[in-house]
Amino acid sequence: MQEESKSTPNAERRAQMRARLMAAARTLFVEKGYAEASTPEIVRAAGATRGALYHHFEDKQALFRAVVEAEAEAVSTAIDAAAKQADETQALAAGSRAFFAAMQSEGRAQLLLIDGPAVLGAKEMDRIDAGGGRAALRAGLAAAQPSLSEPELEARALVLSAAFDRAALAIAQGQGRADIFEDAMSALLRNALM
Repeated sequence: MQEESKSTPNAERRAQMRARLMAAARTLFVEKGYAEASTPEIVRAAGATRGALYHHFEDKQALFRAVVEAEAEAVSTAIDAAAKQADETQALAAGSRAFFAAMQSEGRAQLLLIDGPAVLGAKEMDRIDAGGGRAALRAGLAAAQPSLSEPELEARALVLSAAFDRAALAIAQGQGRADIFEDAMSALLRNALM
């Protein structure tokens, strides 16, 4: 018992250091981009050492992957929470609104939709999305239209996910008002369920 209490502070300190490194890296990745954010800058911003960085992450790309996965998880959590609060007929629409709200977090669209595929590759980003936002979308589609076959469900989730991403990127880049893109996605969702 006593040994567990001794290890808890160390585990907490490790978790805090990891969180500090990720927060500093996220800030620099958003401000400068992946290529321009150096590990010495990240370490300085986190108030850490290079040793601490490499204790927690294999390299800068592993740190970036952790940041991207955390961003994707935040989006997925927001979607799930909104969908659970809505009744079954409104869950998909609530999840859609939550996606757009979550994607408006400063730098998130850049990290997930531009830098993520460029740094990690399309296949890795697809893996991350398939377990997060796209999984939530797929679940919403399945609940709204249980008669869809697995291939139809997967195809609709993939196509709609791409449309959601493109709309979120357009909003982040100032190509139009968020409500216009949200309305367009609502219409697309209604058509997908016919």
